[in-house]
Amino acid sequence: MEAVLKEGERLDELQRNSYRIIQDPRRFCFGMDAVLLAGFARVKPKEQVLDLGTGTGIIPILLKGRTKGKSFTGLEIQPESADMARRSVSLNHLEDQIRIVTGDIKEADKIFGAGSFEVVTCNPPYMTDLHGLKNPSEAKAIARHEVLCTLEDVITQASKLLVPGGRFYLVHRPFRLAEIIFGLCQKGLEPKRMRLVHPYADREPVMVLIEALKGGRPRVTVEKPLIIYEKPGKYAEEICEQYGY
Repeated sequence: MEAVLKEGERLDELQRNSYRIIQDPRRFCFGMDAVLLAGFARVKPKEQVLDLGTGTGIIPILLKGRTKGKSFTGLEIQPESADMARRSVSLNHLEDQIRIVTGDIKEADKIFGAGSFEVVTCNPPYMTDLHGLKNPSEAKAIARHEVLCTLEDVITQASKLLVPGGRFYLVHRPFRLAEIIFGLCQKGLEPKRMRLVHPYADREPVMVLIEALKGGRPRVTVEKPLIIYEKPGKYAEEICEQYGY
């Protein structure tokens, strides 16, 4: 076990299929948004899935545990995060189902080829240069701010990478919802499902989950709100189910 971990890294249990993941708190650890995106995404048997900006591989690993997809690929530009993701895949003996590729989201269609996936997922940086202060840690700044890729880059690549009728799953912040929907429609990705995530039932949403269909007809279903906490310190039942508690 110790041989898998490098200095400063830790091993976290995922509460699903006995899977574990390697993380380094000095860089960027996955949050609830990644878990909720993996729960929102629908992957059918034999489908091929790509996660853009996979970080330490949390979404491909969770999707492997939740779905019957044929294969799962994670694309990550930061070599250190990609290395942790590969070691987590190996630790869980998932090398035959999950591969981690080091590369730039903006070059994804050249790396994999257009129309290579039935499903694309992404938990992208939420903030532009105009939104808040950047973290002094480069790794955390890249994860939170649009330093190396923009929302437009992500949507453009998702559209290119999907087969006709393929599905794109995105988690983002509600304050950019108009921009997201406009960008999706511009690239031929029609929003089909949307769900807002609220910290409490009487609070404003803090996340939005979106499914878009490549070449789909205009019609979107707004699902019931997802509430994180029943009361302070107590997760709602659906959140507990998402985490496998």
